Amino acid sequence: MSGDGAHRHDSALKHVTGEARYIDDLAEPAGLLHGCFGLSARAHARLAKVDLTAVRSAPGVVDVIGAGDVAGLNDVSPTHRHDEPLLAVDEVHYAGQPIFVVAATTRDLARRAAKLAKITYEPLEAVLDVARARDLVFPGMTLSRGDARKAIEAAPRRLSGTMRIGGQEHFYLEGQIAMALPGEDDDVTVFSSTQHPSEIQTMVAQVLGVAAHAVTVEVRRMGGGFGGKETQGNHYACAAALLAKRTGRAVKIRPDRDDDMVMTGKRHGFVVAYEVGFDDDGRIHGIDMRYDGQCGWSSDLSGPVTDRALFHADNCYFYPAVHLTSRPLKTNTVSNTAFRGFGGPQGMVGCERVIEEIAFATGLDPLEVRKRNFYGTSDRNVTPYHQKVEDNVVHEIVAELERSAAYAKRREAIAAFNRDNPVLKRGMALTPVKFGISFTLTAYNQAGALVHVYKDGSVHLNHGGTEMGQGLYVKVAQVVARTFSIALDQVKITATTTAKVPNTSATAASSGADLNGKAAEAAALTIRSRLVEFACENWSVPEEQVVFEAGRVRVGNQDMSFAELVKAAYFGRVSLSSTGFYKTPDIHWDRDAGRGKPFYYFAYGAACSEVVVDTLTGEYRLLRTDILHDCGHSLNPVIDRGQIEGGFVQGMGWLTMEELVWDAEGRLTTHAPSTYKIPTMSDRPRIFNVDFLADNPNRADTIYRSKAVGEPPLMLAISVLHALSDAVAATVGHRRCPGLDAPATPERVLAAIERLRAEAP
Repeated sequence: MSGDGAHRHDSALKHVTGEARYIDDLAEPAGLLHGCFGLSARAHARLAKVDLTAVRSAPGVVDVIGAGDVAGLNDVSPTHRHDEPLLAVDEVHYAGQPIFVVAATTRDLARRAAKLAKITYEPLEAVLDVARARDLVFPGMTLSRGDARKAIEAAPRRLSGTMRIGGQEHFYLEGQIAMALPGEDDDVTVFSSTQHPSEIQTMVAQVLGVAAHAVTVEVRRMGGGFGGKETQGNHYACAAALLAKRTGRAVKIRPDRDDDMVMTGKRHGFVVAYEVGFDDDGRIHGIDMRYDGQCGWSSDLSGPVTDRALFHADNCYFYPAVHLTSRPLKTNTVSNTAFRGFGGPQGMVGCERVIEEIAFATGLDPLEVRKRNFYGTSDRNVTPYHQKVEDNVVHEIVAELERSAAYAKRREAIAAFNRDNPVLKRGMALTPVKFGISFTLTAYNQAGALVHVYKDGSVHLNHGGTEMGQGLYVKVAQVVARTFSIALDQVKITATTTAKVPNTSATAASSGADLNGKAAEAAALTIRSRLVEFACENWSVPEEQVVFEAGRVRVGNQDMSFAELVKAAYFGRVSLSSTGFYKTPDIHWDRDAGRGKPFYYFAYGAACSEVVVDTLTGEYRLLRTDILHDCGHSLNPVIDRGQIEGGFVQGMGWLTMEELVWDAEGRLTTHAPSTYKIPTMSDRPRIFNVDFLADNPNRADTIYRSKAVGEPPLMLAISVLHALSDAVAATVGHRRCPGLDAPATPERVLAAIERLRAEAP
């Protein structure tokens, strides 16, 4: 772990004082209009008649557009499958789908006008449950190695089952928002709360029917994203830009939280079916799993998300023979999308259920079953997608966490507590994480940066990554400051804009620091090498006598500040600006064959969680969590610790309390803070210990040998789900596997307790 990288977030003080400026804080241009979507009230229906007369004549209304008014292509599908129109044509496919958009002089007038549409629907059959779905939104994928069927049938023991895993609302603090400013000719500038400015640029250009160079997208910061702003900002940005160009006035669209939650995609829910062959020692011989994803009505990112579920259906475990399949299934609900972990968490939850089932079947401690199936060396290190696991540290992490969390001793104490308490039951679980780092779409593993050094020695930094609170900006700025050996406050962090760095990848897949850090370093190294060359020529010294250190530069016997060298280089006509570019090496993936090396490296971690459950109500408390996580050589331990803590709590919320509910008509009923529960401070572990794996720099050539830390910590929360399961099982002496589905709400926990007691002999 780096000792000199513990800098606070660049906007930390602004966040807590309210000075951080988000799009809704920007000064509003004169004549600004406000947009609002008119949404479908049906889950699946033909649009027999759409009468917008009352909308057009409502007070303050300046413009109203439907699908027929789109200047260019009426499509915002991120995978360019042309299956997601900006505005509905002929049919609606989920309750909340945009049908038209209105622009008015105030936000309130726009909202009121949007309610005045008279729409006649002809109902069509709606599929709302993934268990009833049959059509795919994207071709599924298969991963296999060996003969899984033969291995399962030949194994001494077999079991099978299914598990339901719920979805999750992103619940970012700053909702979706976009503001578009029309310019000369085809030009338009869009301020968008997005993780993917280049995609917004592409979508706006195609909806307007103009070239990409006419569209500039800018993002200074987001108030949270978690994947919900990778593709879901497309509607808002495109509609704002379209209205801006039609009216010649700036347009802002900021939906209510209710409309935001109804319109935008969630984490995918899954139904996982599994069959496994194993022996009395708990070792897996063969496994077959199918992941059915509830994808919603269009493809969005469901293909890659369900792929990623399969990539992580092994977690830390070696399967001697394996067959994995995914089915991205179509339902008449909002199209689900990226969410922190991108399908990986669901893949891991499914495989950890299998481990738990084996533990109950054999009578072994679940942790012992986990350890016996860990990836090893030699012939036990090949994944279902045929990539070798060559950086495995899960054995060390789990062993150290067992010791530091006093796992064995606390296990004994919990057993004693449960014997003495008929109502309250405690449970504990220690679960590991192995998470692959890289976009599985190989082309996305690239980044660009732009660095300027001004005559006074100050530095201007721009790159393609976006800041959503995760600390990417300060990490990349640290890289540039370190390259020049100057203070961090000499580096100016600037808004991400497509006008400076083109063709950027989304800030996602935990790769923001890996990609943009390397690109920024490349740009800074180019300028530094020019400065060294200039110094050598100007002062007639060899290269090794030019030393950058603590804001100063020693050139032979000369000692000067960085600014003094830069000024001299300027007068020597040296270029002090450079772009930088990076592409992740040594990765490749063949989806059709199910083979390749999709990940540059793996990040590891483990968590041990203890809970107490009230068996009369199903309510519970998280008493303690101990985490040991692998950050490699941490770029910024303060930021990384925050990511670990925040990711864990968000994952805990997903697996224990956050529940999405649709009614019989396909309307989302959990569409506001009043009906959708997220974790609060009182839900965090009473004792929360977080530590970093020491002395473990990344074996891959990442920036300063660091490791990604955005997504992997979320899956540490699987320990909470299994701790709850352990407590539930204690009600019947651990004779049966509780089979807890997620989220394990108090109602679901109580139902599991009552079922186990009813089934007990």
